[in-house]
Amino acid sequence: MILAVTLSKPSKVCEQLLGRPYTRVKIRYTNTSSGPAWFAEFFTETQAFHKKFSEKELNSFLNRNIGKSFFNCIEQTETERIIFLTNKKGKTSEIHKKIKNTPLQATARREPEFSYDSCPLQNQEDSGIENTRITGLNRVKNYIIPEGQPIPFLVHLGIMTDKGKIIAAKYDKFRQINRFLEYIDDILPDIMKNIKNSAAAECPVRIVDFGCGKSYLTFAVHYFLTELKKISVEITGLDLKKDVISYCTTLASQFNCKGLNFSVGDIAGFVYDTDPDLVITLHACDTATDYALAYAVKHHATAILSVPCCQHELNRQITEGTKPKDDSPFATLLHYGLIKERFSALATDALRAEYLEQAGYSVQILEFIDSTHTPKNLLIRAVLKKTAIATHAAERAQSLTELLHVSPTLRGLLQD
Repeated sequence: MILAVTLSKPSKVCEQLLGRPYTRVKIRYTNTSSGPAWFAEFFTETQAFHKKFSEKELNSFLNRNIGKSFFNCIEQTETERIIFLTNKKGKTSEIHKKIKNTPLQATARREPEFSYDSCPLQNQEDSGIENTRITGLNRVKNYIIPEGQPIPFLVHLGIMTDKGKIIAAKYDKFRQINRFLEYIDDILPDIMKNIKNSAAAECPVRIVDFGCGKSYLTFAVHYFLTELKKISVEITGLDLKKDVISYCTTLASQFNCKGLNFSVGDIAGFVYDTDPDLVITLHACDTATDYALAYAVKHHATAILSVPCCQHELNRQITEGTKPKDDSPFATLLHYGLIKERFSALATDALRAEYLEQAGYSVQILEFIDSTHTPKNLLIRAVLKKTAIATHAAERAQSLTELLHVSPTLRGLLQD
């Protein structure tokens, strides 16, 4: 069975045969509720198009296009990698490479047994790849919270059946939860080291989840740390909606989630008894993210995990304020509404990262989950360091804000 295909190096007749000037095609296998299917992404220089194949349609497509529309092709099956190379005379040769399968532990996290990056014909980055191993005709995904094992809160929230099977419509949410737990696991050593070095080394891990909503992730973090890592915690989920907080509080009591509490409140006015070790903010809208980041910095949180949402502030300031002149390096980016909106969102998160670096954090901007599952897929991960991080962060941020004539909320909050 074909698990994945990448076609590259388009021929001169590619557009004629396929209708558009595609530069590459990526195809992956998935097991849907209606049976096996293959999802294809067709890329031009500026766009991506999607198509679903049955097995018969996939084989027909490959037979028509390998060596004709595209000169290079890599097929991945459960047992081998097949590389198709077509020369200028139209002759296609095949290279077969066997794949050795190695069993993995259920919670292990490592790269797949195959990687397109290892092939010299492939030159593209795949971030956020699921960890898999090949067994027979199926891919077994190695999640922190594994499939097939019923977890009470996931069953109650409608993500799992009572037998541990993931509900098809909730599979993206299940992947999102596990992806987030991987990020928690990555920064956990820094958090535990900081607690160990503090005067109260026996303290629990203190976490604040701003804008927790229905708390899928909050419950998952509690389960991961208390049940899988055997670490005591004090987790507070904060949200403006009273009915949501009431529901989450009832659920925490029902499942005896010790150390998990929920409160109604606004991020800007929140007061925590002690400084948190970790601040989480998932899809806090617009400047709510800034208030959460500022709270984390001012209360010396060891780590921050933030997935911003609806970054309208800079877009609004550019529109209402003094726009950069036509000879500005950003004039073209700000001329078209949709591009300006996306550029403003990226600039917002880039400036947030710079301000966190100024405050002594080591910062990364990562892909939270594949953009096909959610458009809000950038995650800011920051870990507090004792040494200087970025001596030029302030200069870079100042330069950008002056060119755009904007004044970000986070900068003002951290200057107070």
